[in-house]
Amino acid sequence: MTARSEGAPPPSPPAVSVPGRSHREIRTVFLGLCTAMLLAALEQTVVATALPTIVGELGGLQHLSWVVTAYLLSATVTVPLYGKISDLFGRKKLFLGAITVFIVGAAACAMSGSMLQLVLARGVQGVGAGGIMALSQTIIGDVVSPRERGRYIGYIGAVFGFSSVVGPLVGGFFVEQLHWRWVFVMYIPLGLLAMFVIHRFLKLPVVRRRQKVDFLGATLLISGVGALLLVATWGGEQYPWRSPQILGLSAFAAVALAVFAVVERRVTDPILPFSLLTDRVVGAAVAVSFVVGACLFGVIIYLPTFLQVVTGVSPTESGLLIVPLMAGFLLTSTTSGRLITRWGRYKVYPIVGTATLTVGLGLMATVGAGTPPSLVMTFGFVIGFGIGAVMQVMVMVVQNAVPFEHLGTATSATQFFRQIGGTFGVTVFGALINAQLGARMATMSVPDDVDPATLLNSPAEIAALDASVRGPLQHAIADSISSVFAVAFPLGILAFALTWLIKEVPLRTTVGDNPSAQEGRPQRS
Repeated sequence: MTARSEGAPPPSPPAVSVPGRSHREIRTVFLGLCTAMLLAALEQTVVATALPTIVGELGGLQHLSWVVTAYLLSATVTVPLYGKISDLFGRKKLFLGAITVFIVGAAACAMSGSMLQLVLARGVQGVGAGGIMALSQTIIGDVVSPRERGRYIGYIGAVFGFSSVVGPLVGGFFVEQLHWRWVFVMYIPLGLLAMFVIHRFLKLPVVRRRQKVDFLGATLLISGVGALLLVATWGGEQYPWRSPQILGLSAFAAVALAVFAVVERRVTDPILPFSLLTDRVVGAAVAVSFVVGACLFGVIIYLPTFLQVVTGVSPTESGLLIVPLMAGFLLTSTTSGRLITRWGRYKVYPIVGTATLTVGLGLMATVGAGTPPSLVMTFGFVIGFGIGAVMQVMVMVVQNAVPFEHLGTATSATQFFRQIGGTFGVTVFGALINAQLGARMATMSVPDDVDPATLLNSPAEIAALDASVRGPLQHAIADSISSVFAVAFPLGILAFALTWLIKEVPLRTTVGDNPSAQEGRPQRS
């Protein structure tokens, strides 16, 4: 691909982004996209608030990371396949299929009677969520030019902002007033509504190409990444690092990914083309997405646990206390998008965003059992403020840098590496918390009438412990969770350094302006 001069003046934005589409038509399309995205966005905030109660009933607080990992793993490994298939056969039917899978997974979660059933159902739900997040971002690139895409980022930010404010409250309400199963039941009517809106209003040109889907590459990628994530989850916890299970999984992951690299270089239409990743703009953007994803998911998942267990607030209150983090995200995601459309420049926003994120992680690493909740809220706002200036901008940067026929593949690659980062963040940070908490609990003095195995069952049981046991345990949990933010701090520095590698490429003012995008006969779906 050809990169434009970094110092060239940005072109003026056109009156209409896509020939034949008015601003009103584009907003109607975005209504469907935002309705679908609300499913996956709500899932992150609603479930995060309810997780301590859920795992407390089904299996114990120490298994919290498994419920999250199953969802993130399946959502991650399916993203590249969704992107490639959508490039070859169109996006609308695939999008509706992803929503259907999400609904089925949510229903299975609501009916789970054991931790194993819940983990498996979360995996199914993640398969649907991977398609929703990847394809919604890609469809944006189908209907809006990169130059004008900034103004519509505000709609995306509004979805995440709304879900961030409402999600924790709804999750806390269901846990306290009804039952945690309602957290999943509510996705069924929302999903059906999203399917109706998408089917009714989303009209996309479909270009069917004759290339075959790289199923071998997809299988190798899913197997290799899945094994690698299991190593991160089980290593040092369920199995020793030198155990046959961990060594075997590590060897399998290495072989699968090595063969995947060979296959992708030889097939005519790879599932994840290395030519895209070696591009300076795309490579730097996906690297930043990986690191920021690790930081974001680590904070979102473990901050409510810290608040409920250490400070003793209710699930609803813990949801309210993380609202400032999402408010900071909403503020910068909407503002940066509109400024990008106005001025045509984007590089400064991820630089400032990652710098702010790093400061917020450093501040959060100082929290302890005696930290006031108001201070935790302030630190969370700083983190959200930084992330909001980075996440959506990275998608726009990648979409602007690739030919139109690779739009789905490139967009899904960005989402894939962000999800990989988030999955590694949750699993590695969870392993770190469990290891440090186990070491600290080994030095605690526990009365004879207290079973150590029950100490981590749920926040409610921890709060009911005698003060002589509860106090040291809360300090141990606080120190273990704050270590996550201490580890994330250098990751923030790494993301800041990577943003300087992103080359400023003037934003295109048209959609599908690459000659190869005209191949085939477009159809309406």
